[in-house]
Amino acid sequence: MHARMLRMQVKPERIDEAARLFSEDVVPGCRSQLGYRGAYFLVDRKMGECVPITLWDSEEAMLATEENRFFQTQLTKFLGLFHHSLYREAYEIAVADRG
Repeated sequence: MHARMLRMQVKPERIDEAARLFSEDVVPGCRSQLGYRGAYFLVDRKMGECVPITLWDSEEAMLATEENRFFQTQLTKFLGLFHHSLYREAYEIAVADRG
């Protein structure tokens, strides 16, 4: 399994708006993508940081969402919310426990 993670600085007063956008718009769209396995939206309200994470069956499935422009389309929905650089990271998940 693979995970794509973004780190974005969001104006603290807009964190709930960003979380709602992720939950109501991005996640339903992800469900239509092959290989999608889940998502998390982490926040640090004091620092104004949001970390959306999406989980994928494989690196190929994750990268396919960039090749078909789905990822870029979803990212543009957040343009008015973050005020510093955006960092994209991708990882292979070596251990997972869903307790």
